[in-house]
Amino acid sequence: MQVKLHANATTTPRIRKYIQESDKPASVLSRELGIAESTVRSWRKRDSVQDGSHTPLRLQTTMSPVQELLVVELRKLLLLSLDDLLVVTREFINPAVSRSALDRCLRRYNVSRLADLIPDTEPTPSPKSFKAYDPGYVHIDVKYLPQMPDEKRRKYLFVGIDRATRWVYMEVLPDKTAGSARSFLKRLVKSAPFKVKTTLTDNGKEFTDRFCATGQRAPTGKHLFDKECTAQGIEHRLIKPKHPQTNGMVERFNGRIADILKRTTFESSDDLSDTLQRYGLIYNQHIAQKALGHITPLDKLKEYYRSSPELFRIKPVNRPGPDSY
Repeated sequence: MQVKLHANATTTPRIRKYIQESDKPASVLSRELGIAESTVRSWRKRDSVQDGSHTPLRLQTTMSPVQELLVVELRKLLLLSLDDLLVVTREFINPAVSRSALDRCLRRYNVSRLADLIPDTEPTPSPKSFKAYDPGYVHIDVKYLPQMPDEKRRKYLFVGIDRATRWVYMEVLPDKTAGSARSFLKRLVKSAPFKVKTTLTDNGKEFTDRFCATGQRAPTGKHLFDKECTAQGIEHRLIKPKHPQTNGMVERFNGRIADILKRTTFESSDDLSDTLQRYGLIYNQHIAQKALGHITPLDKLKEYYRSSPELFRIKPVNRPGPDSY
């Protein structure tokens, strides 16, 4: 049987029981057991032979019990932060209280977390997910790139990402004009293994003439990007003004690109472009996506091809290198 004793204990439960049952004087037991007389007297007064609690009977606090209750009620009623409550407490209740002492007080009364005190009056809405689409619904956006030492002006990254498979196509272009956007769309359509049916863009001038000098209007259809969409049989959708979250899928991918730009030092414009193209290849073929059931975009393309080959222009394969599909 294991006995758990206090680190400074000089007696065991057996010795304590012997002390309690013995009629010998405390001085005799003290010499016999090699302990202090006060220890003998202490255990003779007890009914148990186990160590008791070592918590002080009176906590060393700067606030009285009444003041502590008042502070706790202020916390509950006003939902003040710790620092704000400290200011009020010092001003009106106890000027000597410290921040740490106030925090310990709130913890003792289980009111240290404001989130636990705020009533949940309305159910928390679940985050909206993207509507399910077959391959061919492509989100398109433009990201500013940092200016390289060998450049006279910055360049731009055009990104297209398929909603269903997360397949990505991107290019580094010298400007973000309507002509560049149209050319990017042409090459995206030729590179995508699936048939592009719909594009979703923001309201930038490279994508639409929805906004003009007189304000907002319906797109005229004469914009270069709109003309290319019409020629390719593609529906061009625009996000609601001032709602970039609608195009959040490509925005999140741009966040990945931003992380690469922060962590990497590029020697030239070509170095930057090559790095981004390599990342696009790795992203499509080797990075499993949680939203896809922990498979890669290429594997998702193959999965769709097996069930719906009519959605594709060409059979999706691994590139470069031999394909095992």
